[in-house]
Amino acid sequence: MAKHIFVIGGVLSSLGKGIASSSIGLLMKKMGYNVVMQKFDPYLNVDPGTMSPFQHGEVFVTDDGVETDLDLGHYERFIGIPLNKNSNSTTGQIYEAVLKKERRGDYLGKTVQVIPHVTNEIKNLIRKIGKDNDIVITEIGGTVGDIESLPFLEAIRQFRMDVGIENSLFIYLTYVPFIKAAGELKTKPTQHATTKLREIGIQPDILLCRSERLFNDEIRNKIALFTNVQKSRVINAVDVATIYEVPKVFMQANLHEKICEHFHLTQNKIDFSDWDQIIDNIKNSEKEVTIAVCGKYVEHQDAYKSVGAALIHAAAANRMKLNIKWVDSEKTFSSEEIEKQLIDVDGILIPGGFGVRGIDGKIGIARYARENQIPFFGICLGLQIAVIEFAQNVCNLKEAYSSEFNEECQHPVIDLMEDQRYLEMMGGSMRLGAYPCKLKKNTLTHKIYGRKEISERHRHRYEFNNKYREIIEKNGMVISGISPDDFLVEIIEIPDHPFFIGVQFHPEFKSRPDKVQPIFRDFIKKAAKLKMNK
Repeated sequence: MAKHIFVIGGVLSSLGKGIASSSIGLLMKKMGYNVVMQKFDPYLNVDPGTMSPFQHGEVFVTDDGVETDLDLGHYERFIGIPLNKNSNSTTGQIYEAVLKKERRGDYLGKTVQVIPHVTNEIKNLIRKIGKDNDIVITEIGGTVGDIESLPFLEAIRQFRMDVGIENSLFIYLTYVPFIKAAGELKTKPTQHATTKLREIGIQPDILLCRSERLFNDEIRNKIALFTNVQKSRVINAVDVATIYEVPKVFMQANLHEKICEHFHLTQNKIDFSDWDQIIDNIKNSEKEVTIAVCGKYVEHQDAYKSVGAALIHAAAANRMKLNIKWVDSEKTFSSEEIEKQLIDVDGILIPGGFGVRGIDGKIGIARYARENQIPFFGICLGLQIAVIEFAQNVCNLKEAYSSEFNEECQHPVIDLMEDQRYLEMMGGSMRLGAYPCKLKKNTLTHKIYGRKEISERHRHRYEFNNKYREIIEKNGMVISGISPDDFLVEIIEIPDHPFFIGVQFHPEFKSRPDKVQPIFRDFIKKAAKLKMNK
């Protein structure tokens, strides 16, 4: 039977439950256990696919084409295992499933209620993901005290009654703030948050106490006394320079040993040498590289969470310190402003996005990168921007644009495919999940990947318009990646440029600290090399 770890958050949001859960997953995996992870999100949206990046941040996409919470990106990056539709469920999905059963008559005329029908649905999802795995880590979204989270907390309370204490573990992430005026750490928020959790019927087994500073035994004793948690299970989750240090902090606190003791599992030795090297590369690299990430969501950088992570991985692999310069494409559109913003960068990346805002700025930025021989990497919308700019300024198609931004444009070099035009459901016309792509021999992309065919994840609606393939290639842009049926353009590049690649997919979703995404790796490598040669 699988062992179940439930990670719950108290005091306030954004404490890092996703990183804590991922770090626990990494430690258990390094001990040789099969680990799987899932998250329950308490919002009523069926999924985050239609939610604003300003509110929700990035939408992470799995191989099977499910739009999920960005924490699943953390899970995959830490445990290195592709997740699927079973790893993210929302209140909206759960209520939708319950109501469908009610309409079919599955409940045989009974009054449908939160308990037991909604809680049973939640418990079924927990059991389902546990099959063929040793450890299941379930993160409960939100903060204890939020009304939206109550059904999930009640479900896991019941779940412990079903499977027993020896098969379930409650880990509670709280906050111990440092009050500068008083010059001391305060335990009261953790005390109150734990009392609130106990009122719901859950006694935490382990406390992860997030704090800016290390706390002493006096603080630990006080927390243990007032939370009814053993002193040895009160762990100081102190702030660190990079999220990739968090597993090391937990390991040094013997969190993995306490988990094994609780579950009566064998405590296998952990080899952390590979992770230590990653941390050392991130923290101690002396040479620097500056990459401009140009988008319209830069004020809320969670919108580009996986892009930022992939850049960090690539810089670390090249033993470079990464500086990201966030450039707002809505505010940067005149040639003078573009040069002012980008004059000091070593590489330019345009990430994915939707909608017309900031588009003209991105087109100008792509032109600046092309004409000034600055390494350029366009992702999803970034590829489309590169094609539009090239069509306008090299192919002399002055009215070239995307029909997403202007349905009446004269040259829609980016357009919907015919079978997408008549779908009414938002998201119904999206290309989601992993798709194969064959690479053209002797191109830069083929050299980077080192193989003939790849598979990458997509999240987009509009495509390269095949009517313009001939004129685009005639003028020097190469289509270096294409779908196996030769129908969909996946990758473009400009051979007479130091590094100019656009991809229709989202390669950042598959980047790992210990398995760096190849295009990101070589993008950083080329940017750093050109910087040194200046």
